[in-house]
Amino acid sequence: MTITDLKPARKKLTIVYIDGEYAMKLDTQVLEDNCIKVGTQLDDDRLHELVIESEYRRAKEKALWLLSGRDYAKGELETKLKKEASAETAAQVCERMEELGLINDENYARRLASDLLNIKKMSVRGAKYKLMEKGIDKDLAEEILDEFEVDPVEQIAELIERKYADKLSDEKLRRRTIAALQRLGYSWSDIKSAIEQFEEEYYD
Repeated sequence: MTITDLKPARKKLTIVYIDGEYAMKLDTQVLEDNCIKVGTQLDDDRLHELVIESEYRRAKEKALWLLSGRDYAKGELETKLKKEASAETAAQVCERMEELGLINDENYARRLASDLLNIKKMSVRGAKYKLMEKGIDKDLAEEILDEFEVDPVEQIAELIERKYADKLSDEKLRRRTIAALQRLGYSWSDIKSAIEQFEEEYYD
C-alpha cells in the first residue's frame, strides 16, 4: 500500500489516501511523528499501528481537555471517551490519567459527597445514587458516605427553611415540596418529621 495523498482536515486531523482512494482520517501529529508522507509504503500491520496510535492520541487529548474543565470519576471519563474511541483505548487513556494523578476516584467521591450533603442537602441515599451515576463504585460510594454524619431530619429542615417555608401552607405547593424532597432521596417518615418540627417552631 502506498500513501498517495495527505490533505489537512479539521480538528488536527489529516485525510489519508491510499493507492489513490480515500482511506481514513488520522491524527496529524501521529503522522508527523512517524514520518508518514506521500509515497510512504505501508503494510496492514503498520497501518493498524498508526490507527491505534492515532485513536489513543485523540482520546488522550480529549481526556486532558475534559479534565481542564472539571474533575471526573474514572468511570465517567471512560464513558465520555468511548463515544469517540474503542472501549480498550478509553480504558488505557483513563489508566494513564490515573497514573498521572489527574483522576482519583476516592478524592473525587469525597469532594462530591461533601457538596451533595452539605451544600445541596441531599440525602445519603440520594448522594449514593449520584456518586454511582458519576461512575463511582458502589462500595467506594458507601465507604465515603459513611465518613459523614448526617441527620436526615435536620437536612430536610434546613431545606425547608431555605427554599420551601412559604409553600407549606398551600396544599398544592405542599405536595410539590414533599415530591421535591423525595426526589432528593428522603423517606416520607423523615419528611413528615421535619415538616412537623418546622411548623411547631414556626407557629410557636
